Amino acid sequence: MAEAQAKDDAQIRACTVSRNIQDFDLLIEDMDILLEDGWGDLGFEEALQFLQQSDSANLEFIALAIDLQDEGRMDILGQIIGEAKSRKIGVLIIAEDLAPASLHQLLRHGADQFVPYPLPEGELKNAIARMHQARSATPVETQDAPQAAKMTGPSRNGAVIAVQGLAGGTGSTTFATNLAYELASLQKSERPMVCLLDFDFQIGSVATYLDLNRHDTIGELLADTEALDEDSFVSALQVIDDKLSVMTSPADIIPLDLVTPEDVQRVIDMARHKYDYVLIDMPTTLVQWTETVLTNAHIFFAVIEMDMRSAQNALRLKRALQAANLPFEKLRFVMNRAPKFTDMNGKARVKRLAESLGVEINVNLPDGGRAVRDSGDHGLPLADTAAKNPLRKEIYKIAKEIDTLAQADEEAA
Repeated sequence: MAEAQAKDDAQIRACTVSRNIQDFDLLIEDMDILLEDGWGDLGFEEALQFLQQSDSANLEFIALAIDLQDEGRMDILGQIIGEAKSRKIGVLIIAEDLAPASLHQLLRHGADQFVPYPLPEGELKNAIARMHQARSATPVETQDAPQAAKMTGPSRNGAVIAVQGLAGGTGSTTFATNLAYELASLQKSERPMVCLLDFDFQIGSVATYLDLNRHDTIGELLADTEALDEDSFVSALQVIDDKLSVMTSPADIIPLDLVTPEDVQRVIDMARHKYDYVLIDMPTTLVQWTETVLTNAHIFFAVIEMDMRSAQNALRLKRALQAANLPFEKLRFVMNRAPKFTDMNGKARVKRLAESLGVEINVNLPDGGRAVRDSGDHGLPLADTAAKNPLRKEIYKIAKEIDTLAQADEEAA
């Protein structure tokens, strides 16, 4: 009898974990088709107890089926994922109407794949195949320690400054591009080395604003960052006026999730090794590697405007980062096209906005007018086309403040 029971346990390849599996009838059908009798079902508490036992070692994966009603149980769901990953058991998230912040929190705990519910046809099978492929392609001993970029010589340990617009057209790329150029142009005995990375891999416009070509080498670099070394990194960059090095977005549009957090980390590590300042122009979309950039960033500028969409997105971003226990305090809110000094009504509106969001507006950028658009169209920074423009003057002042703080920190160290 004991042998028969052991055989039955060994045949169980996977388990669904849910509050009530009957709420996920399509998942039941797909599991029956893919695994026949080789799967079981557990409640949350049962799953946590089972995963803490040695008998669970035979499982290939668990399918964690959750919906909006389960959002209040993030703690036990995180524990289930943690126990599964500690025993090298794959974790699939099957989620219906789950808030993005909650989903992101579960993925941070180590879940391998996410599939929306109702299940698209064939998607569960594809997710299981992707999970198995990823686990077989990456040796267990190196799974948590991705290969670092190949670097030689002393490191500059550069400061990372990220810029992200919280709505389309807020001027984040204009700000990032001109801030990078101003930092690279500071007149000092030893001019700082500055690198600008366009991480908006789909519609990034740094190349347009600086009149640069997009080369295939960028896509090749991102496709194989494990082979990244100093020569391949430097060869992918273009230099503006012998002072600003730029990595443009790829020549072809690529999916944002094609680049992994490990890929982004290697690129950032290499850039910090070679440069004093590393500026990153982020996509408006939150992606899997946004956390990687936020964690590495010394300053993370969030660019907004005085409108409802910026206010709503700022509040949503705040909730998402705080729910995921990410360093929201790193964000520095930038009000672009801010009211003029004499516009007391406009300044009062900005103050009310900040109070309603529970944040501080750290930077107020004036409206640069038509000169800003013309500068972008001609592929030249404001310093070259409109040096006396009020926006250019403010960005120059910010660059000076950043460099002064960096020098102070270096001397204190």
